[in-house]
Amino acid sequence: QVQLVESGGGLVQAGGSLRLSCAGSGSTFGISEMGWYRQAPGKQRELVAAIINGGSTNYADSVKGRFTISGGNAKNTVYLQMNSLKPEDTAVYYCHAKRTVVGISMDYWGKGTLVTVSS
Repeated sequence: QVQLVESGGGLVQAGGSLRLSCAGSGSTFGISEMGWYRQAPGKQRELVAAIINGGSTNYADSVKGRFTISGGNAKNTVYLQMNSLKPEDTAVYYCHAKRTVVGISMDYWGKGTLVTVSS
């Protein structure tokens, strides 16, 4: 099992910045991808950003140029620097890790941290 614990959410005004952190523990061997998803009220959970094998990154179009993901599986931690925040970024942000062992992949999730952006 992999445990993921997020921190860094909160309330910020539009245009402000926040930094989310996620620390993984437990059976972290085999983690190949870490990232962040978010879920706004009444909407489906969506990918925000991911870092794969500690190198390549993937961002949702809506956050490109504003958010930066760093860290990754090498240290079992991942960060999300969020700049120029907009009210539409308001959501619960979830840390995600994908672990692959003997060809079997499993997804792990943190409990989430709330980000509220006021206009």
